[in-house]
Amino acid sequence: MNIITSLLSNLNYGTILFLMLLESTVVPVPSEFVVTPAAYHAAAGQLDVWLVILFATIGADLGASINYFVALYVGRPVIYRFANSRWGKMCLLSQEKVEKSEKYFYDHGIVATLTGRLIPGIRHLISIPAGLARMSYWKFLLYTTIGAGAWHGILAALGWYLHAIVPEEQLNDKIEEYAEYIKLVIIALVIIAILWFTVKHYLKRRKAN
Repeated sequence: MNIITSLLSNLNYGTILFLMLLESTVVPVPSEFVVTPAAYHAAAGQLDVWLVILFATIGADLGASINYFVALYVGRPVIYRFANSRWGKMCLLSQEKVEKSEKYFYDHGIVATLTGRLIPGIRHLISIPAGLARMSYWKFLLYTTIGAGAWHGILAALGWYLHAIVPEEQLNDKIEEYAEYIKLVIIALVIIAILWFTVKHYLKRRKAN
């Protein structure tokens, strides 16, 4: 974890990509404390905010792809065994969390790959049930990119906004404060997205019949 702390204090495009890769596997790296500070620095002219979003999303795609292929080839028993192991606990994993992500995926179908990227606690695990279900990789990658890009865009907008009102020494405290509001907005957006896809699917089936 000392390595992660060191990387968080030295954000550049490479560390952003690497940290978001870790966050999308099973390593507990909160994206709020990567993308938001990076965008904060971008507002100060130290980075480019669009490249921050791009490299964060590429990292998320890479990490999610690792989870996808591991789940695809090793299967559920090995995933559960790891989640219940000492290493899994160190990564804040549990079988219950994996099962929760599976339930979300199977309840909402492939659209869960997109909306799940926006939900804390589900975001970094939603690629596992996609792999277990043998979802088309390219469809999985498309939805993951859209979902991760949207999430990183929200965090980048927050970082850019905070640069205008908060000194850097207060940044992390403000991120924690605003994160709660963001979660509420995200949940509302996810509900709207699920309803939209559900209605669209229903109308499509009705038209086919």
